Amino acid sequence: MSMETTTKNKPAAKTSSEAFAVIKTGGKQYKVTAGETVKIEKMTGEFKVGDSVVFDQVLMTDNGSDTKVGAPLISGAKVKATIAEIGRSAKVVVARYIQKNRSGFKKNGHRQPFFKVKIDSLS
Repeated sequence: MSMETTTKNKPAAKTSSEAFAVIKTGGKQYKVTAGETVKIEKMTGEFKVGDSVVFDQVLMTDNGSDTKVGAPLISGAKVKATIAEIGRSAKVVVARYIQKNRSGFKKNGHRQPFFKVKIDSLS
């Protein structure tokens, strides 16, 4: 018997020369490109739709040929964006059951606020 090993065909890796950056906001990290719309956590302060926002906590940038990785941040790097939408997500329901207790069912929920921002430029 011959034992042949077969390899599954994996999709080819993307080889795009599109510039991107990794930003940090709201305790999370987001990979963003120019022209992209990203849903992020609500930021503190007074904002309305159409306002410009600058993200200065840039962790990494790549322009297709040169990659810069911060330690932890890249000094002088900024991502400019415009707020496209302000809203709240669908309700998240949290239910808890405590057995052997007559009033052992508790149900809580909340709607998480968010911003949708359109990335204008990476610099």
